Amino acid sequence: MKAIVFREGSQWAVESIEKPVPGPGEALLRVIQTGVCGTDEHLLHGGFIAKFPLIPGHEMVGEVVELGPGEANAVVGDNVVVDNTVLCGKCHACREGNDLFCENFGSLGCNMPGGFAEYVVVDSSKVYPIGDLDPDVAVFAEPTACAVHGVDILNLKPASDVLIFGAGPTGLILSQLLKTAGAARVTVAAPTASKLEVATALGADHTVQVDRRNPEAASAALRDIAPRGFDAVIEATGSTAVLELAVSHTKTGGTVLVYGLAGENDTAAIKPYEVFSRELTIKGSYAQVHCLGRALFALQTGRVRTEGLITSKLNLDTFDQALANLHDSEQIKTIVSSR
Repeated sequence: MKAIVFREGSQWAVESIEKPVPGPGEALLRVIQTGVCGTDEHLLHGGFIAKFPLIPGHEMVGEVVELGPGEANAVVGDNVVVDNTVLCGKCHACREGNDLFCENFGSLGCNMPGGFAEYVVVDSSKVYPIGDLDPDVAVFAEPTACAVHGVDILNLKPASDVLIFGAGPTGLILSQLLKTAGAARVTVAAPTASKLEVATALGADHTVQVDRRNPEAASAALRDIAPRGFDAVIEATGSTAVLELAVSHTKTGGTVLVYGLAGENDTAAIKPYEVFSRELTIKGSYAQVHCLGRALFALQTGRVRTEGLITSKLNLDTFDQALANLHDSEQIKTIVSSR
């Protein structure tokens, strides 16, 4: 079969490899399409939890075409999305119910074979039938699951005033989920006007355009919206400069959520005295476990809408363009078909 393979030294290629065979309790999926995520580029360069050689792709929609022996939580012919997390259930973290930090944590497309291929084998307990949901909507199930986890971590109070930095897929999904989780008003701040238009169409109450070279210049507009700061500010860009700005726009007693994936060695200048004297809370949101069912339900019910999010559709042979799109400010989400 054909697959994208990442190798050491930031190398990748479209390769012909052996089609996988499902073992006991596993399902073989024909991949329909997979979303491209900024994490994929971090993985290419050895970041996050990359393990080479790697078939990337963790945002999968597929058709069940074969089941391994034994009991299976899948039906041949079903179109499904996949919870890409693999947990051992035996380590100290898992035994204490903290299994997002499983000591043997596996993730399809991150340190195990993923969806940028014609076929992938998954544990059948990790598949969720999508019914008649359009695959162009279902492909957002995994990023929505990560956003659900972020909202869980944030733990908003009712009628909160929230600011999100970032209008990529994550920011646009979070802006909608937060309205179901306690936000009375959501402001989205980002550099690209076209993305802010999508944010407005999807229900954001305010948008503010940010200059990447000088994020601080947006402060006046943000102060006009919330003179005393926002109850919660979400940094969903991975920029340390934006994180510093997020702290300054958080209301005294408020919460900053670090959601964006920065480089492992990046640092931000945050004053401990400010955190102390204003009683700020800083939280992190890392991946997700056990959130995919709720994420799929949010998509099926229309609580999370995806109109305007897919801006490019490619195939495995044009994966170079998929990576390039991650640096195109007009692109929101690129989808790669397995054919």
